Amino acid sequence: MPIDKEKAMSASFESAPGSWSKDDVILYHLGLGAGLEKPTDPKELEYTYEKNLKALPSFGVIPVFDALGKGMGGTPGIDINFALVLHGEQDIEIHKPIPTEAEVVSQPGIAGIYDKGKAALIIMEVVTSEKGGDKLFTNRFSIFARGEGGFGGDSGPKAGNVSPDRAPDQVVESRTLPNQALLYRLSGDKNPLHADPEFASMGGFDVPILHGLCSYGVVCKAVVDNMLDGDTSKVGRYQARFAGVLFPGETIVTSMWKEGNQILVAAKSKERDAPVISNCALTLN
Repeated sequence: MPIDKEKAMSASFESAPGSWSKDDVILYHLGLGAGLEKPTDPKELEYTYEKNLKALPSFGVIPVFDALGKGMGGTPGIDINFALVLHGEQDIEIHKPIPTEAEVVSQPGIAGIYDKGKAALIIMEVVTSEKGGDKLFTNRFSIFARGEGGFGGDSGPKAGNVSPDRAPDQVVESRTLPNQALLYRLSGDKNPLHADPEFASMGGFDVPILHGLCSYGVVCKAVVDNMLDGDTSKVGRYQARFAGVLFPGETIVTSMWKEGNQILVAAKSKERDAPVISNCALTLN
């Protein structure tokens, strides 16, 4: 049986050290399109210039790739075909504002495994702490492993964060560049699906697609800039479901609704009127 839930849930994993600099934060923001429209605007420079530099909450997905690899690779009880794996959802909980420079330790683990019938849903959790210090953020990657269901058990929680049935409070357009994926991949996600046309064609795409986590960051920036006046410290959690692909050069249209202590979000491709991110919420501190 490819999935042995009991064995996988009881597995232990090594932690992974990591670090980042101001240049890493700036490169990440440039990969999201920061400074594209107004490069010398003071608020944009807070993303792209060392003076008054800040980090978007979504930057927290970047330093954990090594730890995620340790968690997914060779996990006892999980023997899956990674060519059939999809990144279904992303959830990051921010315990304190992300610094623009840090040395950290990330601890991977498995937070849940659910039987979806024709697929398995594996929740990989990575807790990142300052070296010798406090927790900074916790990532939860929802991995959808096609063809690996049928092992029995809970099918998992229902999707939440449904957009309200009313007009959005704000709608923002974020243009991406044709080379956006080539720039974003320099932050660490080197999946050839986002650069190599031959590899993309094997996945059923005519051209390489933009990283889902790039769209995730673009949407985060749109909300922070337009609903939170650029205050990255107000975000306590950011959850999103990847509802479709975006092609580099397309425009992301982000719709936002303020509901209590949350901002609910939906995002789509302007050119194809196709969903990109759904069931999305930023929970405020």
